[in-house]
Amino acid sequence: MTQDALDDIVRQRIRSLRSARGWTLDTLAARCYLSASTLSRIETGHRRIALDQLVPIAAALGTTLDQLVEPEGDDDVVIRPEPESRPGSTTWLLSRERDRRGVTVAKMRITPDRDTGEPGVHPGYEWFTVLSGTIRLRLGERTILVREGQAAEFPTMTPHSIHAHEHPAEILTIFDHDGERAHLPGHRR
Repeated sequence: MTQDALDDIVRQRIRSLRSARGWTLDTLAARCYLSASTLSRIETGHRRIALDQLVPIAAALGTTLDQLVEPEGDDDVVIRPEPESRPGSTTWLLSRERDRRGVTVAKMRITPDRDTGEPGVHPGYEWFTVLSGTIRLRLGERTILVREGQAAEFPTMTPHSIHAHEHPAEILTIFDHDGERAHLPGHRR
């Protein structure tokens, strides 16, 4: 990517973030201690963007300098998950490792012969939605059937385990760091 192309992306991001907040050039100028005419020239490409201007602009817009200048590219968009199989389950990671949001998104196919052992606990919360089939969620002393199209969210300090009910089932799940360590061994951050 050329410097001019990156500058155009940065200008568009500044203008879009300002507009999304409903701010005028004067409003943003007051928040980042630059003149409205300087901001206008930056947004329209009539002025070169300087690092000492980008830092206060990013702060005023509630973003980081890294996010403001991050180049675009298809490599950052498309994730090509590779299946990882264990007896009774297959997992596809749908988010990048070291995701900056601190979560891991995964699709799991679970068969009735999956052995999860005793229900476990770990800090945090879990969330999943059933894409197909039915999941039998053991949550403490309760057994809850979560059917296709339904979702479940629960605190993970309650002993829990997830099983396919009678037939294979597929879920989309979101793990925080503790959930990833507990349920996706081998995936280290």
